[in-house]
Amino acid sequence: MSEPIVFISHFRVRAGKLDDLRRITEEVTRSLASEKPRTLMYLSYLDADGSNVTFVHAFADAVSMDLHVEGAAERSAAVYEFVEPGGWEIYGTPSDAALGMLRGAAEASGVMLRVQASYLDGFLRLAPAG
Repeated sequence: MSEPIVFISHFRVRAGKLDDLRRITEEVTRSLASEKPRTLMYLSYLDADGSNVTFVHAFADAVSMDLHVEGAAERSAAVYEFVEPGGWEIYGTPSDAALGMLRGAAEASGVMLRVQASYLDGFLRLAPAG
């Protein structure tokens, strides 16, 4: 049985880079929407003072996440000019390759990677009920 995965990434916005981050986030969002059709959700949120940004991703299964992370190094390099890693969270069971990539990135950045791999239950509505 395939199980959903939620991936959350947290970043600190570099001083004076919020407007640049807004621009690159729009570009990345458009690109992901067209190039990553198996990504169910990709949302970004800023805190009240614009100093932290969080990206929330949802995937139907590990294969969908693997397809999403293809090219992640290039996308990250473009965004890291404007942000610095604050930590990552994975809810669900990604592939060994995706998990290894994220563990390596967390270690290299000196941030936490939290993994809660055991899916219990739930649902995702893509449109409001009735």
